Amino acid sequence: MKNTQPFDYAAAVAELERIAQTVEDPSTGIDDIDKALARTKELVEGCRAYLRSARAQTESL
Repeated sequence: MKNTQPFDYAAAVAELERIAQTVEDPSTGIDDIDKALARTKELVEGCRAYLRSARAQTESL
């Protein structure tokens, strides 16, 4: 099922920053790093789509 909520770019960036801190922590296990990387991919894809949409909107003005 597709998420119907609008993408929150600021929240995604904040989550990416938290993920980076988690991955950089030496006590983080490899399984947690793997999950973090998968989530990072989702967030980066969302950010890219958001930025492409914003650029398209500004170019159409």
